[in-house]
Amino acid sequence: MTQPELEAMAADAYVYGYPLVAGLTMVDRSVRGGLGVLPPTRFNHFAHGTRLAGPGDDFVSVNNDVAYSVAQLDLSEGPQLLRTPDTADAYYVLQFVDAWTDNFAYLGRRATGTAAQTWLIVPPGWHGTPTDTDRVIEAPTTVATIVGRLACAGPDDLPRIHALQSGLTLEPMEPGGLAAGLPEPDPDVPERLAFFERLRIWLAAFPPAAPDRAYQQRFAPLGLLDPGPSPYRAAAPDWTLALAKGLAAGRERVEDATRPPEDHPPGEWRASLHLFDHNVDFLGPGTLDDPAWRIPDRRAGYLSRAAAARTGLWGSHAYEALHAAVTDDADGHPLDGAHHYTLRFDRPPPVAAFWSLSMYGLPDHRLVANPIDRYAIGDRTPGLVHGPDGSLTLHLCRTRPADPAEAANWLPTPAGRFRPMIRLYQPGPAALDGGYRLPPIRRR
Repeated sequence: MTQPELEAMAADAYVYGYPLVAGLTMVDRSVRGGLGVLPPTRFNHFAHGTRLAGPGDDFVSVNNDVAYSVAQLDLSEGPQLLRTPDTADAYYVLQFVDAWTDNFAYLGRRATGTAAQTWLIVPPGWHGTPTDTDRVIEAPTTVATIVGRLACAGPDDLPRIHALQSGLTLEPMEPGGLAAGLPEPDPDVPERLAFFERLRIWLAAFPPAAPDRAYQQRFAPLGLLDPGPSPYRAAAPDWTLALAKGLAAGRERVEDATRPPEDHPPGEWRASLHLFDHNVDFLGPGTLDDPAWRIPDRRAGYLSRAAAARTGLWGSHAYEALHAAVTDDADGHPLDGAHHYTLRFDRPPPVAAFWSLSMYGLPDHRLVANPIDRYAIGDRTPGLVHGPDGSLTLHLCRTRPADPAEAANWLPTPAGRFRPMIRLYQPGPAALDGGYRLPPIRRR
């Protein structure tokens, strides 16, 4: 192949494989070192967050109004029994994500109710006989992630959360199995090719859906399908250069996909209504098997999957929780902490659970420290001041407003550019079909 052809193929491989590498890198980090509020926890056990997330937690668009309970599954040791507690109608969701970052099942208030339940999670191709055939979740890959989110009203609500977390457990169906864990990439591969080495190793360990395998075969000239010793350890200089250029081009393609279109109306919220619709093959309990929630073009789905992994790794389908973000005000100017902004809701967002607005700094999409430790505001925030007509005006600015009513409705911003994100849990039909439109943020 020519150098330009290799570069183009390497760019395609980056877009295709980025979610696998990003997701499993986070899985490895979770098991070895923990993630923010979550302590390091071995496979097939829950890591429970004992506090709410804050600015010290290094995770893209981390959520501050739910408590996290996350488990990394390794089903190579066999099926796992999952038990969930009775939450007394309080919102929670257990979201199941495979190695490719496809959401393949949901348990919780929307999907299965809030009563105590027991489920059997089985590896791909399992042929055993479950006790209850209606309570089985088949994982598409042997390694997968359960992302648990439990609605938390603030620090004072944490004792209730901790009691629920104690009832959220995993145990092997047949004790005595041995989890294989993640295959280790060759540590001697140069850093500039480390992405491709991780992708090569993990492609072999976690096969994609059957329809994706023919597309994956295209990448044989890149060494991604080579078994045995790594082809990247002592790669030829021209081949290394082509791969490095392709990687850079693929990364830029993914970054472009995360940016709002240039022709979007000023101040319009960009909702991720279909960002997570790339899973079209494994739709288990709690998912909606509906063409409206599937991206029909697989190539478009690869890019959407990569963009989702880049800006909202392990995010949920919009029908579980709708996320929308904005980076400019009603006049089209970038949002900046140098100014004071207002966000007025004439009527609240339509939800069956709750809604919240979180504040993230740019360009890293992380929470930013502020003097009152408030990183989200919403319909559960105590002391909000509504207008005589029932409207709610939020104040987004760096320093505390002098007016007490404005201070009650204040969400602090960072000093520079920022990106607010609104989350609607169990969004109503109007939020999903466009009948309800989020108001723009206005500079005062």
